[in-house]
Amino acid sequence: MKHDVVIIGGGVVGSAIAYFLSKFAGSDTSIAVIEKDSSYQFGSTARSAGGIRQQFSTPENIRISQFAVEFLRDISTHLGIDGEKVDVSFTEGGYLFLAKDHQIPVLYNNHEIQKRENVPVALLDPEDLAKAYPWMNVSDLAGGSVGLEGEGWLDAYGLNQAFRKKAISQGVSYVKDEVTALTISDGKITSATLASGACISGGQFVNAAGAYADQIAKMAGIELEVRSKKRFVYSFSCREEIERCPLTIDPSGVYFRPEGHQFITGCSPTADKDPDCRDFDVDYGWFEEHIWPVLAHRVKVFEAIKLENAWAGHYAYTLLDQNAVLGPHPEISNFYFANGFSGHGLQQSPAVGRAIAELLLFNEYRTLDLSCFKFERLINGSAVREINVV
Repeated sequence: MKHDVVIIGGGVVGSAIAYFLSKFAGSDTSIAVIEKDSSYQFGSTARSAGGIRQQFSTPENIRISQFAVEFLRDISTHLGIDGEKVDVSFTEGGYLFLAKDHQIPVLYNNHEIQKRENVPVALLDPEDLAKAYPWMNVSDLAGGSVGLEGEGWLDAYGLNQAFRKKAISQGVSYVKDEVTALTISDGKITSATLASGACISGGQFVNAAGAYADQIAKMAGIELEVRSKKRFVYSFSCREEIERCPLTIDPSGVYFRPEGHQFITGCSPTADKDPDCRDFDVDYGWFEEHIWPVLAHRVKVFEAIKLENAWAGHYAYTLLDQNAVLGPHPEISNFYFANGFSGHGLQQSPAVGRAIAELLLFNEYRTLDLSCFKFERLINGSAVREINVV
């Protein structure tokens, strides 16, 4: 089998690339997506918390999310097939970042960056917080930052499938298989060997393998400083309702948001307790010992909650700066990267899909310059620091 472009990984990022590339290039370009998990139940996309926000500290990340919001608001126009309506349950419930005294300078600095990028965001003092969210304990808070629109959550699995189905309708081939080796000749990847024994040759290759991106890179002799980090999401119910609850990030890092009649919550561990990991085992002690006490302190009615469900997923975590790695490798020029989103891949998929498609077709970014996220920064250590990592 030979294709013009071979995309390794059919999660939301890989499928977004396939959608935009097939849209821009048309039927003259042969595109294949290789995905080992046709159920999509074990990828990072389906196991994410489904959030989307504009409250970042890096202008490029803000612009990426702004495009995503535009895309999601008109998703049926983009991804509908034969006039069919597409619904990914995009709920603009907002993000609320809470801060204690020592976190206020960072909150205010981020606010200035966000306002320059035309993000609809407001700063709140403790009195404002108490008035807007009467169910919240604000006694130890110094302030907060809330998105007024264009932030919230969506059906992650649904978005992945919408990209995938539209890409297929535009001629993209999806191959259920696993890449086990890459062949390099004259400084370029020429083919991918699959677990089935098949071989797919191509003109350009894209690494969109999520938590397995570093393994794919190693097949080309490349050290990609992206690692798989496990994250837990817990679902709980509460006897009492709380009104107007945004996705709330406590100063401790614990977040919670509504999910139907229940809530979901989680928290990233500290670096010294965050090993590389690929299993899906759930640590219930993490909820009991760390998360529940924070929830009960911040929201009084959360003192009496019932844990209903829990699951584990994985961040593809960029060790240098927790930002994406995008674009071609400096030495293997036909090998492109769309990796290391560190938990932001879902919300960044529309803009990244468009951006990588532009690079593949035109060898340049034409709509949104994302060159600051190029691979070379991993080599020279030029970090692009994102402060607002949840």
